[in-house]
Amino acid sequence: MPTRHDVTPAVPRKILLIKLRHHGDMILTTPVINNLRQHYPAAEIDVLLYQETAPMLAHHPAIAHIHVVDRQWKKQGLLRQLKQEYALAQTLRARHYDLVINLADQWRSAIVALLSVAAQRIGFDYTKRRSFLWRLAHNHLVTTANHARLHTVEQNLSILDPLNLAITDRRSSMYYAAADKASGETKLCEQGVTGDYIVIQPTSRWLYKCWDDAKMAQLIDGLASSRLPVVLTAAPDEHERQMVAHIISLCRGVKPINLAGQLSLAQLAAVIDGARLFIGVDSAPMHMAAALNTPCVALFGPTKLQHWRPWSEKSTVLWAGDYAELPDPDTIDTQTRQRYLSAIPLEPVLAAAMSYLSAPMPAARRESAP
Repeated sequence: MPTRHDVTPAVPRKILLIKLRHHGDMILTTPVINNLRQHYPAAEIDVLLYQETAPMLAHHPAIAHIHVVDRQWKKQGLLRQLKQEYALAQTLRARHYDLVINLADQWRSAIVALLSVAAQRIGFDYTKRRSFLWRLAHNHLVTTANHARLHTVEQNLSILDPLNLAITDRRSSMYYAAADKASGETKLCEQGVTGDYIVIQPTSRWLYKCWDDAKMAQLIDGLASSRLPVVLTAAPDEHERQMVAHIISLCRGVKPINLAGQLSLAQLAAVIDGARLFIGVDSAPMHMAAALNTPCVALFGPTKLQHWRPWSEKSTVLWAGDYAELPDPDTIDTQTRQRYLSAIPLEPVLAAAMSYLSAPMPAARRESAP
């Protein structure tokens, strides 16, 4: 059972936040980071995450140090992996954390928490982790009984309950450097884009999260009436680049601008930040758009909408489940080539997009991100 008593230590000087998941998950930890900064302005806040997700938090002003786990360690042989894990543990222990907040559910995260010897170690009371070792690693466990009803941001924020912190800001956030903004603007200028534009990210690492290429091309053609250039983005993955190329080949009107695979994550954030509208599927760029307060039209299939919808009031979600029966998200074969989003018609997606584009654009849509 979760530990019920509250944490009442001295104000922490050094805090470690652990989250070992995907890129989008890192953005959804930022409300926790932001609230820790608000309540402990003098504390150093460090984060432990997977190496490939580090760019999502690299420019966050509240973070002092980012520690990484390289998932390639296990491919370097057991001895090499153990050496790397030991070196990481030593580095973390040398930081002398007062408070460790473990948002992860892996055994590695529990061991890190335990080896940190922090006076306060808070984790979640995951049903699958109810064991002596998990309890030993954390001296405060927070219930997950209501997680099924909560967005991931709300789940993450609940880990602060034992600290009795007033949660006054639930927004997620995304930051990038001035150089990333300059690079993004240069790439757009090279394509003739100097004013407002629309960003569409049609791809995901998982095909079952993608809409039909033909419908995406028809959407792009339908957006021509806005007279705004459409910029297509995607990861450097060859399959994603091929999908974008295929979509462009199906367009019958003005061809969209292809920046697929040409932007770093931070540059992509800057380009999304400058967009009049973002359209995309359930993916990290969608969470980036929400964090950057860019109006967003998001297409969802058989994923847990309650947990992963865009965390923004400036968003519209089109869910395939409103048009066809979908399988249970927990039963999905992530390698399937079936596109469950095919059930979503073109018309409501185009209507949602045009609704945002027809609205007056505020002089200052958002605070500056960098």
